[in-house]
Amino acid sequence: MKPLSITLVQPNLHWENPVKNIKLYNKMLSPLQKGETDLIVLPEMFSTGFSMKPSKLAEEMNGFSMQWMQETAASLKVAICGSLIIKEKNKYFNRFIWMQPNGKYFHYDKRHLFRMGGEEKVYTAGKKKIIIPFKGWNICPFVCYDLRFPVWSRNKTTYAGIPEYDLGIYVANWPSVRSFPWQQLLIARAIENQSYVVAVNRVGEDGSGMMHDGYSTILDMTGKPLLQMKPKKQHIATIKLDKQPLIDFRKKFPAYKDADQFKVI
Repeated sequence: MKPLSITLVQPNLHWENPVKNIKLYNKMLSPLQKGETDLIVLPEMFSTGFSMKPSKLAEEMNGFSMQWMQETAASLKVAICGSLIIKEKNKYFNRFIWMQPNGKYFHYDKRHLFRMGGEEKVYTAGKKKIIIPFKGWNICPFVCYDLRFPVWSRNKTTYAGIPEYDLGIYVANWPSVRSFPWQQLLIARAIENQSYVVAVNRVGEDGSGMMHDGYSTILDMTGKPLLQMKPKKQHIATIKLDKQPLIDFRKKFPAYKDADQFKVI
């Protein structure tokens, strides 16, 4: 199986300005050649920053940012993912989008809305976790505050008796004041779920005065960092992940077989 090449994008977002942010991404991604990477990961609310003004900023599923994702995925022959403010059936969602080069996409609505920021007052929570099959990998997306809830992140076993996902993705606007928990919780999620973890966070100050340090990273199944992006700096980084070490580790240390069974309602 070929390694999976993943590019993390750690931007300093323009507050509530999708046009400027798309221009920013075009500039940041310009060094990438077609087929150079398999997956590009953007942060939470990548076109606006973490805004509580969905009535002003929300897009439909055929909106400007979705069209950009589709065009970028097709032109670079990659999958590209991140979350957006989406309006659907008169409700607003913090929606993770996974766009493929052929224009097909998956979506996941953030389950845990950040009440300390009033997110639950203006957005509707998702109810369903998804698993995305991609190039021989099973990938499970999460959004920011989801990271604090291990039950939701739990890597349950399939009917075949193996963990349902190989890689968990966390996209975030996680502030500097809680950078230490961000880093520690990511390590915990990797270890307890015996999976790779990809985490992308923004940098810079947002319109509410919150600072963000980034600390975007990729961890292996033991919590060891394979890639650590420089904090407080806008940049991109690419790494290749090999699935075989994960398979070998799970065979040698199949702790997932002793996990408690439960159902989230």
